[in-house]
Amino acid sequence: MLKQSRVGALRLRRNEGGGGLSLPQLFDFVIALARADSSVAHSLRNHLNVTETFLIDRSRIPVFEEYLGRVAKGETFGTSATELGKQNVGDLKYDTAITSTPDGLRLSGRKFYSTGNLYADYLYVYAVNAQGDPTKVVVPASRQGVDIADDWDGFGQEFTGSGSTTYTNVAVDDHDVVDDAEGTKLPYFATFPQLYLSAVVAGILQRIVDDAVVLLKARERNFYHAVEAVPADDPLPQTVIGRLASAAHLARVGVLEAAQWLGQAFDSAATGNPDAQLFERAAESTARTKVVIDELALKAAGELFEIAGASAIRRGNRLDRHWRNLRTVTAHNPISYKALAIGRKLVHGTPLPSLSYF
Repeated sequence: MLKQSRVGALRLRRNEGGGGLSLPQLFDFVIALARADSSVAHSLRNHLNVTETFLIDRSRIPVFEEYLGRVAKGETFGTSATELGKQNVGDLKYDTAITSTPDGLRLSGRKFYSTGNLYADYLYVYAVNAQGDPTKVVVPASRQGVDIADDWDGFGQEFTGSGSTTYTNVAVDDHDVVDDAEGTKLPYFATFPQLYLSAVVAGILQRIVDDAVVLLKARERNFYHAVEAVPADDPLPQTVIGRLASAAHLARVGVLEAAQWLGQAFDSAATGNPDAQLFERAAESTARTKVVIDELALKAAGELFEIAGASAIRRGNRLDRHWRNLRTVTAHNPISYKALAIGRKLVHGTPLPSLSYF
C-alpha cells in the first residue's frame, strides 16, 4: 500500500510525481508513521536516505535521474552496506567485491542489517572493485544470485527485514556500476540516517502516550489507597501521562530542529558547494537530540506501566513492544560515544567524527 501511495517519492517535486515535502516535513511524516507502526517507518529508512543522495547529485551523476524516475513510479531502493566481521563498525571497508570474470562482472559478498531490503525493488550495494577501491552498484532485488533472507532475530523492530542479504556471482552490467566520481563529497554524510532513527524514537514515544491515555481511560477500578476512586480522575496517573507527553513533545521538537539544519545543508550540497558549517551544525544537533531523547524514551517505555499496574503486563496488550523496539533502535549508536564527541568539541574544539554515525 505504501508503494502504491508512492510514499518513497515524498521528497520529489510535485511536477515529478512526488510529494514536494521539505526535509522537516518529511521527518514529521516519519514521526507520524512510526507512531502508527515503528517497523514500517524504520523499513523505509534506507530508501529515503539514498533518495536524498540522488536528489543532491542529480545534475552531476546522470544515472541518478533514472533512479529518481523509478522512485517517482513507486519503486523503492534498499541498501547493502554493513558487514559482520572484525573490521571497525562504520569504517567503510568491505569484503563484498565486484570481480571480472570471463562471463563479465560479478558481485559476491554478504551484508547484514539489511533493513527494508525484503520490500525493495533495487539494491544499492557498497563494495570494492578489482583494484580494491570502494565502489557502488545498483542491482534489481530479483536478479539471480541475490538472496534476501528473512533472518532478523532481534527482539525488537521485528518486521523491518533487517537480516542478511547475500550476493553470489550476481551478474553486473557496466550500467549497474555507479560512477560517482563527480558526486558531491558531503562533510557529514551519515546525519540523515542517524536523525531518521531519532524520528522513529519520537514516533514510538507518541504511541506510548496514546496507549497510556487509552489504558487509563479503560481502567474501571483503582487501588484502595489511591487518591481517587476513578483511575482517570486520579492525579497521579495523570501526572505520569503529562511526563510522557512532555518527553514526546521534546523528542519531536528536537528532531525537527535538526531537520531544519540538515535541510539547509542539503540545499547547499545540491549546488555542488556543501556548507561545512551547516553540515556540522546538523550533525551536532542530531547527536544532542539523540543523547537526550534516547534516555527519555527508554524511561517512558517503563513508566507507561505505572498507569495500570499488573494488568498492563498481560501479553495481549503487547505494551512491552515499545521498550523492545526502542532498545533496538537506540542500540544502533550508543549515546555514550555521542556524548563524548559533543563534550570533546565543546572543551577542546575537536570536530565531530565525520564518517558513519554522525
